[in-house]
Amino acid sequence: MSNVTSQHWKQQQRTHLRELRLQIPAAQRVLWSDAITAALTQGFPILENQRIGFYWPHQGEYDPVPAMTDLRARGATLALPEVIGKGEPLRFIEWWPGAPMKKDIYGISFPDNTREITVDSIIIPLLGFDEQGYRLGYGSGYFDRTLATMNPRPLAIGVVFEMLRLPTIHPQQHDIPMDYIVTEQSILCRTDAGLMPLTVSDCAARNSFVRD
Repeated sequence: MSNVTSQHWKQQQRTHLRELRLQIPAAQRVLWSDAITAALTQGFPILENQRIGFYWPHQGEYDPVPAMTDLRARGATLALPEVIGKGEPLRFIEWWPGAPMKKDIYGISFPDNTREITVDSIIIPLLGFDEQGYRLGYGSGYFDRTLATMNPRPLAIGVVFEMLRLPTIHPQQHDIPMDYIVTEQSILCRTDAGLMPLTVSDCAARNSFVRD
């Protein structure tokens, strides 16, 4: 698929997946979100005492704030992304419950004048995802650009509802796959053969060590 054709296809998928996500009934969303929160907090003990970047939810995304608040109570330091400018990587600035907030150019909340944090892990929203662990985002490329500039690269954990899975997103050279993807149904680990489902206990065993 050519780059132009791929971009047109991706834009069609973004519109379709956004509509699907917004149609999820409220009660179903609560159940699915609770399941993702449990998987994040129980399956990744590595996140305790780490500096975690996450996102402020909008347009029907999974809300990671309960999971992040739980991890903060266990020792994690939290940070939200700030958009510096078009074509620039994100920077992460510290957040805590009750931190002063303001809105960026996209209308998404982020902390107002708190300290910048170098993160160890990032919880990343997925508009869609594919069988190889690639993420379909909103098209601005902020997370891919950010991951590409960070050394060492942080652990990338995507979060998404299972119904938004695609066979492929037709990834381009700049696309960076997730290390793990968490849905309401399972924790998926990226391997050379594609996504491999893990139980919460298996994932916890894999992620109980401290990364260098």
